Amino acid sequence: MSAAWIPALSLGVCLLLLPGPAGSEGAAPIAITCFTRGLDIRKEKADVLCPGGCPLEEFSVYGNIVYASVSSICGAAVHRGVISNSGGPVRVYSLPGRENYSSVDANGIQSQMLSRWSASFTVTKGKSSTQEATGQAVSTAHPPTGKRLKKTPEKKTGNKDCKADIAFLIDGSFNIGQRRFNLQKNFVGKVALMLGIGTEGPHVGLVQASEHPKIEFYLKNFTSAKDVLFAIKEVGFRGGNSNTGKALKHTAQKFFTVDAGVRKGIPKVVVVFIDGWPSDDIEEAGIVAREFGVNVFIVSVAKPIPEELGMVQDVTFVDKAVCRNNGFFSYHMPNWFGTTKYVKPLVQKLCTHEQMMCSKTCYNSVNIAFLIDGSSSVGDSNFRLMLEFVSNIAKTFEISDIGAKIAAVQFTYDQRTEFSFTDYSTKEDVLAVIRNIRYMSGGTATGDAISFTVRNVFGPIRESPNKNFLVIVTDGQSYDDVQGPAAAAHDAAK
Repeated sequence: MSAAWIPALSLGVCLLLLPGPAGSEGAAPIAITCFTRGLDIRKEKADVLCPGGCPLEEFSVYGNIVYASVSSICGAAVHRGVISNSGGPVRVYSLPGRENYSSVDANGIQSQMLSRWSASFTVTKGKSSTQEATGQAVSTAHPPTGKRLKKTPEKKTGNKDCKADIAFLIDGSFNIGQRRFNLQKNFVGKVALMLGIGTEGPHVGLVQASEHPKIEFYLKNFTSAKDVLFAIKEVGFRGGNSNTGKALKHTAQKFFTVDAGVRKGIPKVVVVFIDGWPSDDIEEAGIVAREFGVNVFIVSVAKPIPEELGMVQDVTFVDKAVCRNNGFFSYHMPNWFGTTKYVKPLVQKLCTHEQMMCSKTCYNSVNIAFLIDGSSSVGDSNFRLMLEFVSNIAKTFEISDIGAKIAAVQFTYDQRTEFSFTDYSTKEDVLAVIRNIRYMSGGTATGDAISFTVRNVFGPIRESPNKNFLVIVTDGQSYDDVQGPAAAAHDAAK
């Protein structure tokens, strides 16, 4: 067959190789793309040729020296210093999987952490060939999607209407067993696929609850649904007790960190799958999660039968663990069979941003005090316009006992607290009381009003985790010093 092209197929990749003696060290290297992964090369040892000009920031690399097989070969080669970004020959060696892959910044590439992957590889300098000298590749390899690679590949942005950072906390205990564990992974994969994972859409990670919790992969590890599905399939069954509370607390404290990929201003969500009942205290874990600004969803499957209720520590554990006991954050499926119909309703809940009251976003983690000018120069009609302005701002925030809080002070030469942060915990009540504020009339002492508000309105909530804002609505110049009280207010907020 020396006069013909020899087709060679591997997972998601189609390569055309020039003929050469089997196992010959002089065989031409395989031309690959910037995004060809270790798992796409099904050989114990292979010589490949990386192209030049690959975008460093788009490489997916997991590990250091030994890389998870889901990593880009060329990215790993640049990371290890085998080649530069101008490309070149690389020799790839297949290795067994590892339990952990470290995160290391090297040669312009920040590799990522990954917990367990079933196969690995390492890279060394490949032998030079005539193709390296001429710059001609023996073939055009395609990325794992099977689609032709564009010169400037675009990142998939995902579903921009469903921005959330989601941890799936799956049950890996002996209570669920190997068979139902696999069905659970299948369901989670379907949910992840429908979410529309992408760089500007939802990001997901996975934690397994068993005797001891284990973070399988983080938010930043994968930003495409296909890679997430690969990762979910790789997760192995751990067994042990279903210590869901322990795993939920661990997830709230260790999973949602900036280093692990959490994004500012994006709702943090943990979807907890419970087959039967937890074997430890989940209520306390739910409280910890709320303190960390994490929305807890409970997906319960196969509720305990009457004979099993005696083994359940608290039959109302779902209501006590969720973000809010309003029915929105709990979801029940009768069993793990025929679960496809439950995928879309769950996804719709996870993508309902305005319901994520436990997340710390700019809409629900602020204390805003409005300092409203009630001086004679304003006049009654303009004062009503000011109240309407304040109402329109308040409407945009998610006001609740665990969300944003609003207060209002009216000032002339004197000050009057119309309502404080702790007086009302619903948007309807806050808007109603703003509409009914009575116009005071008098002089204008803005500086005194700032000092009064910092002392009497913000002072009692000094330990609040929310960020504090003072909005002054006034029509003109103050008769007293404003600069000093304003600077003192800034210092008090530090």
